[in-house]
Parts: sequence; structure tokens; C-alpha cells
Amino acid sequence: MTNIYVGNLSYQASEDDIRQAFEAYGEVSSVKIIIDRQTGRSRGFAFVEMPDDGEAKEAIEGVNLTDIAGRRVTVNEARPRPERSRRGGGRGRGRW
Repeated sequence: MTNIYVGNLSYQASEDDIRQAFEAYGEVSSVKIIIDRQTGRSRGFAFVEMPDDGEAKEAIEGVNLTDIAGRRVTVNEARPRPERSRRGGGRGRGRW
């Protein structure tokens, strides 16, 4: 399973627009457009999951710098999010 980052998306691009571009290269498991919580609008990027790594690699090369919904997109393999430290910030220590 390969997770693919799609950047510089048009705010009007739909999941179907993105799926159509990637399905030319193979099966697409999911498409997720990232939405801004405050405005409810697209943040201009999405993630596509493809189960076959070879097809995903072809899709990355084939879709990169092409137009989706009227805008030229950048496509590459998604990097995993860095893990955030779960430590508390030194608060809670009592005085002596």
C-alpha cells in the first residue's frame, strides 16, 4: 500500500477528479482531500492510497505536473508524519 501526496490542488477539485487521474494507472483504494476545520474549504492538497506499489510509482510519475480541475499538481510519495512528543511540559512539579 502506497500513500501519495497530491499538492497544489484547485479548491474546486473533487475526490472524483483526483480518483479519475490516478485510476488511469491502477486501482485506487482511497482519496482524501484535506479540509480546513475553520473554513470547511479544501486546504489545497490530498492523499491517494494505491494498493499496488508498482502502479503507485507509475501514477506518481504520470500524474506529477499534470492538470487536475484546471490546476497543475505536484505529486510524490507521502512522507510519514513525524511523531509528536507526548511528554508534559515540566508543569506539575510542586515546591519544596
